[in-house]
Amino acid sequence: MVRGKLEVLLVSAKGLDDSDFFNKMDPYVILTCRSKEQRSTVAKGAGSDPEWNETFFFAVSGNAAQLHVKIMDSDVFSADDLIGEASIPLEAVLLEGNLPPTVHRIVKDEEYSGEIKIALTFTPAEENEEEESYGGWNQST
Repeated sequence: MVRGKLEVLLVSAKGLDDSDFFNKMDPYVILTCRSKEQRSTVAKGAGSDPEWNETFFFAVSGNAAQLHVKIMDSDVFSADDLIGEASIPLEAVLLEGNLPPTVHRIVKDEEYSGEIKIALTFTPAEENEEEESYGGWNQST
């Protein structure tokens, strides 16, 4: 069984379908691994080519098969708009330990809507980390 820490470096996106007619988009990203969800900052006024350079961490155990990426456009007076999404398989990073910044296609309604660049690093948990996660019972006398 795989246990460890997944580090996600959210680098940038480009060529995103602009959902705002009067202003530039304010994109942000929602990253989901299993049931844990994390959100990037909003790239205010970045339009179709935002840059984030933000790092996120997920605890991985069992069979975390993929990282789900959803790009949204932050709107003030209405609900945020979905720009597109991607599912990134984790099998390669779990085996290799490190994947350099890689471009992934963003899709909305089965149509291409841009690209996102993400780097992944997996650090396996060490054996003694499992013991410590039980609250230190092994240290009591």
